[in-house]
Amino acid sequence: MEKQIRRMTASDKPYVLDMMRRFYRSDAVLTNGSEEIFANDIEECISDSPYLEGFVFSDEEDMIKGYAMVSHSYNTEFGRRCVWIEDIYLESDLRGKGLASKFFDYLKSLYPECINRLEVEKENKGAIRTYIRNGFEEIPYLEMIRFIDAKEAH
Repeated sequence: MEKQIRRMTASDKPYVLDMMRRFYRSDAVLTNGSEEIFANDIEECISDSPYLEGFVFSDEEDMIKGYAMVSHSYNTEFGRRCVWIEDIYLESDLRGKGLASKFFDYLKSLYPECINRLEVEKENKGAIRTYIRNGFEEIPYLEMIRFIDAKEAH
């Protein structure tokens, strides 16, 4: 059986949760996340949410060995819908075997009119090489964030 990419389901939760813990403890991510955030992300992925969807990657034995989460938005700068690749994680035995490239092609087939964006740590040279090979370019923006507590918003 060939390596596969498919949409995340409820039965994938324990596998994805374990991989998220490892991913968010790695140097690839600035924040550590939390169990609450991980659970919320997975629930959003497996619901009928229009904002976030999840995918899992499996090996030849159909063992889940990676995941991706993408969010949907509109980009006014480019005048098009945007698919943000929020997380993409592959276990080490699947890295460098073309599965990330296959995923980017899969996204292109699902959302042919959308631009794709992602964030990457400058030190993650292997990921950067993969992204460049798949047509991504660096955009020199400084990203900023503001958290709003739901209680404060009312």
